[in-house]
Amino acid sequence: MISDVSRARSRLLIGALVAAAVLGTTTSAIALGVALSPPGRGSVSADAPSEVSHPPGPAGTPTPVASSPNGTGTTEPGRPATTEPGRTSPTPSAGSGGTPPDRGVPGATRAGTRPPVVDHGPRTGNRVALTFDADMTDSMLYSLRTGRVKSYANLRIVELLEREQLPATFFLTGKWVERYPELTRRLAGNPRFELANHTYGHLAFTGNCYDLPRVPSRNMTEDVAKTFRVIEPYGGRQTRYFRFPGLCHDGEALAALAPLGVTVVDGDVVSGDPFATAWQPIVRAVLDQVRPGSVVIMHVTEANAAMTDEALPHILAGLRERGLVPATLSEVLAES
Repeated sequence: MISDVSRARSRLLIGALVAAAVLGTTTSAIALGVALSPPGRGSVSADAPSEVSHPPGPAGTPTPVASSPNGTGTTEPGRPATTEPGRTSPTPSAGSGGTPPDRGVPGATRAGTRPPVVDHGPRTGNRVALTFDADMTDSMLYSLRTGRVKSYANLRIVELLEREQLPATFFLTGKWVERYPELTRRLAGNPRFELANHTYGHLAFTGNCYDLPRVPSRNMTEDVAKTFRVIEPYGGRQTRYFRFPGLCHDGEALAALAPLGVTVVDGDVVSGDPFATAWQPIVRAVLDQVRPGSVVIMHVTEANAAMTDEALPHILAGLRERGLVPATLSEVLAES
C-alpha cells in the first residue's frame, strides 16, 4: 500500500541519515539536527566516521574490496567486544543470476513492467515487518581498511533475533555481502530471515539524493542485477524486494528496474538509528509511528548505527504491549 504523505516523511528522515553517512561528522550533525531533533530525540554522535576522507571513484565504477582489518572485534565503552565475521567467499551456484524468477518468489513482478512501490501492508491484523539495511560504500570500505572502523556488521542484532526466534528481512548491498560472506551465509541459513536487495554500493539513483554519489543511468539496471547475482549463491529465503538508497527514486529509476521484475519497498517507520548516541530516541521513533502493517527501517551497520542492538529489545517489548507481532516483509505485504 502506498501513502504519499508517509513516503515524503520517510524520505526526509532517512535522507538526512544517508547524508550523515556521506558528508562527514560536522555536516552530518547539521543534517540530522534538521530532520531528527524534535523534543526528546537524541543527538548525533561526534564520533560518527567521516566519509569525506576517501571519496569514492567515479559513480557506477565498483571499487575492488581491498583487504582490511577484520576478526579483531570492536569494543565501545561499557559494551562487550564482538568479532567481525570471516570473509571467505561463497561457492557460486549455477545459473544466470539476476534474472527475474518465477512469480512465486516474494516481491517478484512481471518483467518489463514498472515496479510497484509500497510503504506498508494493510492496516488490519497485527503484523509488522522489521527490516534492516546493510549499507556498504567505498568510503565505508576505506574506513575498515584503514582501521578507523572495526565493523559494519552488528552481530548482537542477529543474535537477539536468533535467540528470540524472530523473523526479519535484511536489505543487503552487494559490497556488504562481499565483505561479510560468513554473516550473509548465517542470515541465509535462518528460515525466519528474508534477503532483499539494497543496490551494490549504495549509490543514488536520482540527482539531489542527499549528496550521495549517483550511479549513471546506463548502469542502474546492472547495479541491481549484479546485487541479486551476489546474493543468490547463498540461498535461503531469497526475494525480489528492492530498496533505493535514501528512498530516492523517480520515473527513470523505476523504469530501469522494469526488466528485473521487482517490488520497490520504502517503509513507513524510520527508526533514526544511524549515528544515534542513545537507544531511547530510536525506541520512541519506532513506537510512536508503528501501526499494523508497518514496515520498520533499521540498520545492521554497527559502526554507523551503534545503538540499534540496545534499542531492539525495548522496541520488541513495546510491540508486544501494543499487540503487534514481528513478521517477514513477505508475510506483511501478502495480507494486501
